[in-house]
Amino acid sequence: MTTTETREDLRTEALAAGERFAAREGTVGHEELTREILAWAAETFGEDLIVASNMQDAVLVELGAAARPGVDVLFLETGYHFAETLGTRDAVAQVYGVSIVQAEPELTVAEQDAAYGKDLFASDPGACCAMRKVEPLKKTLARYDAWVTGVRRVEAPTRATTPLVTWDERHGLVKINPIAHWSDEQMDTYIREHAVLVNPLVDAGYPSIGCAPCTAKPAPGADPRSGRWAGFSKTECGLHG
Repeated sequence: MTTTETREDLRTEALAAGERFAAREGTVGHEELTREILAWAAETFGEDLIVASNMQDAVLVELGAAARPGVDVLFLETGYHFAETLGTRDAVAQVYGVSIVQAEPELTVAEQDAAYGKDLFASDPGACCAMRKVEPLKKTLARYDAWVTGVRRVEAPTRATTPLVTWDERHGLVKINPIAHWSDEQMDTYIREHAVLVNPLVDAGYPSIGCAPCTAKPAPGADPRSGRWAGFSKTECGLHG
């Protein structure tokens, strides 16, 4: 995007597509609708499209690669990931033939410790997320016209009204949430039927995976995201507003 006119064109395109796909909900199957959205995204944005993944599972990557082979996949390399998450990232690149785009913070973990105190995530997780996730995401997205996320409405009350396609005012590009309408059961069925790669931590009891220091196993029957930033009122890392 180089001009205000181009930005406005993209915004108009996003809002129109959002209305169009919202009207399709309930009239076609959830998977069919997702494939329609991603086919439109691939055709409309081409190489200016990027798919974001936290490497909890590869459902979104698999679907994105089917719509656009070799698609760019954004991974936030915070320096705090579980080894299993990094292993899943590498396996995803090999299995699905996608191009991993690593968004990295300005400071290494050691440099951040020196500048802000050791283990900032323990004293101010919001500041840690801002430096190691939010800012790197912003810089990376500036190179694209649209991004695809795996946000789903059932994941948290803060995500309950997530649209399928919208305009991301914060980052100035189109935001596509093609599996926003999927239930947990539909996700599990797709993973099973398509033999989709899944982070081994999921089977180990981690239903919501982030950075290792800020991710714990939730108590039995608790909200799946209750293991994130346990002990803090924080419930989101700030990537989606």
